[in-house]
Amino acid sequence: MTTPSPEAASDDPPRLSRNRGFQRFYGTRVLSSLAFQMLAVAMGWHIYALTHSAFALGLVGLAQFLPMFCLTLVVGHVADRYDRRRIASVCQLIECAAALTFAAGTVGGWLSAPLIYVLAACVGAARAFESPAISSLLPGVVPRAQLPNATAWSTSANQTANIVGPALGGLLYGIGATPAYAACALAFAAAATLSGTIPMRAKPPARTPVTLESVFSGIAFIRSQPVILGALSLDLFAVLFGGATALLPVFARDILHAGPIALGLLRSATAAGALAGSIWLAHFPLRRRPGLAMFGGVIVFGCATIAFGLSHNIVVSLMALAVLGASDVVSVVVRTSLVQLRTPDETLGRVSAVNSLFIGTSNQLGEFESGLTAGWWGAQRAVLVGGAATICVALLWMRLFPALRDTRSLEREETRATASAN
Repeated sequence: MTTPSPEAASDDPPRLSRNRGFQRFYGTRVLSSLAFQMLAVAMGWHIYALTHSAFALGLVGLAQFLPMFCLTLVVGHVADRYDRRRIASVCQLIECAAALTFAAGTVGGWLSAPLIYVLAACVGAARAFESPAISSLLPGVVPRAQLPNATAWSTSANQTANIVGPALGGLLYGIGATPAYAACALAFAAAATLSGTIPMRAKPPARTPVTLESVFSGIAFIRSQPVILGALSLDLFAVLFGGATALLPVFARDILHAGPIALGLLRSATAAGALAGSIWLAHFPLRRRPGLAMFGGVIVFGCATIAFGLSHNIVVSLMALAVLGASDVVSVVVRTSLVQLRTPDETLGRVSAVNSLFIGTSNQLGEFESGLTAGWWGAQRAVLVGGAATICVALLWMRLFPALRDTRSLEREETRATASAN
């Protein structure tokens, strides 16, 4: 049984800055994201240096996506039946082991392209369990009234790591692959230590019997909520078509004629924009018409993608990626807040697992799609087509999901009305 933290004993919970549980949650998000971003830069540059193939970059994304796709229903049920902190800690230790294997293979000279795909799949499997466990922890760490604010700050934790991680990964890889992989391993180990010590305001979820209905309950819940379904699917297709991240090694090396340090800066630019956007949303939450704000963010995301695809100047490319990141964070915060505020805690793990699948599909499968189309048409044309497709998806979804377009609050209307009455 979990002992409630001191914060739980008070009816007037402390601010997020004084919440010990949120501090540790924030720390593990930063460290895990930092390690993963460094590892992504190292893997991307390593595989491209070995193969000189954009398609090979896409295969790295596919290798990470397939375990997530196959394990979605399993990981959600695990997150709702077992201690989510322990799940996250074990997954981060597995990712630490993968990073150490990368380092050892580099030192020994036996790290080949097929082995990189295998290790990428192992990391993908671990993150398949880690993502819903971490995402569904937050409602047990902070009071419900602070969730939108905490979500924005949690997003900023990811974006802070996404700024530092790629730049640091590129810098370390410029020194040598082994230091880059070793730094990843240390960060994953530190994240695992913090995950296991997060104090919770509530007891862990009860272990419900495993039935076919319970396994699919996350999907059934999302299908019954058009606002959540619209938000998840909009983000999925927008990033699936508009994601240019997988092709950054091609742009850095062949179009902008730069090296691994520039690659790290390009990856950091997106996160820098996202960090600025998440800090803005933390101070000025989306209290009115969050659905329209999400659609606007996706359209700007598509326009910034097109600007990046047209650029041959690294400064312009960095600016376009920063705008892309700032617009994308609007979608992230709205989607995450809708899931956490409109989902019962007993099914939050399963719904978060489906949410993670949507994110993984848009990111990892999007990387495969980008690599595939770049192999057919070239990197620049693939990015331009993807940006245009993103804008089209946003306009189409405004007609297909009017409930999302017209939603006036992140919480359900009846929940908001009850809270106002009380």
